[in-house]
Amino acid sequence: MSESTDKLITTASEPVWKNNPISIQYLGICSALAVTVQMKTAIIMSLSLMFVVAFSNLTVSLLRSIIPRNIRILVELVIISTLVILADQVLRAFLYDISKQLSIFVGLIITNCIVMGRAETYALNNPPIQSFADGIGSGMGYGLVLTSAAFLRELFGSGSIMGYNVIPSSFYDAGYENMGLMLLAPGAFIIIGLFSWMQQTIMNK
Repeated sequence: MSESTDKLITTASEPVWKNNPISIQYLGICSALAVTVQMKTAIIMSLSLMFVVAFSNLTVSLLRSIIPRNIRILVELVIISTLVILADQVLRAFLYDISKQLSIFVGLIITNCIVMGRAETYALNNPPIQSFADGIGSGMGYGLVLTSAAFLRELFGSGSIMGYNVIPSSFYDAGYENMGLMLLAPGAFIIIGLFSWMQQTIMNK
């Protein structure tokens, strides 16, 4: 592989594990608590954020040389808002039921620290392709934590995966009960905390 390709791979892979936006940087946790009750909503939210952060990074990087420094945050907000509205309208058009479940949380991507943080710290200082790769990686890192938390919350909280029941009825007949705590925000906090602890323990070793 060429040096530029290696750099792109490193840029995209670093936020997935080594510098994960949720479990290492502790950004975007509010949405992680709200949309991880079911895997479907977690996956759609992850893809939506990936789209917004990747293309906002790309656009900010393309315009970085002509954006006045004193109004850069305002310009970034306009770019991010436009992409969020586009993502929200696409979901309303093609995945209306999931869009209703996500409620205001797609719109709140505008205020997500991950999106603004990558635009400010990376896209303003790096070329477009690398910035786009960084956005993809940040979205994948965010999605990794969201889908992992959603898998555990839906499995133990509802006994299902992607809406399909996976725990046999004989378990319930024998006295098994779903963990209601997993459907509440504290359950998400516990899972994300354990994920962060596990990741940092592995990295330290």
